[in-house]
Amino acid sequence: MTDQIYPCLWFDGQAQAAAEYYCSVFKNSRIIADNQMVVTFELNGNKFMGLNGGPQFKFNESISFVIDCETQVEIDHYWNSLIADGGKEGNCGWLKDKFGVSWQIVPIVLLKLLNDPTRAQRVMAAYMKMKKCDIETLLNA
Repeated sequence: MTDQIYPCLWFDGQAQAAAEYYCSVFKNSRIIADNQMVVTFELNGNKFMGLNGGPQFKFNESISFVIDCETQVEIDHYWNSLIADGGKEGNCGWLKDKFGVSWQIVPIVLLKLLNDPTRAQRVMAAYMKMKKCDIETLLNA
């Protein structure tokens, strides 16, 4: 018996393309198994299933995947990779990739800055103006 929990993402016939795309964005990622109906893949050790379910359901912001980033280089990599080829920028580090999946690209330092009562209000004001997070701007707020 296994108690592993992992998401199943419903695609309109694009599960294989999505898995290949995500595996190209995230280091230490691989496709585990695939067939015409589903593809199972790992992103940085986290298991996902892509389902070729058809056009009935679309992704929305009620579910998003959070990527904690230590550096601006990491933020830039994930942001630029995930908005490429038709993705869309959102506010405050949120974006939608070309498949419509929502992501939050979050600098790890943000929580520390927001927990500092002497800086939290200034940091939040700076953060609310951003699309892609900029660590230097947050640190200088």
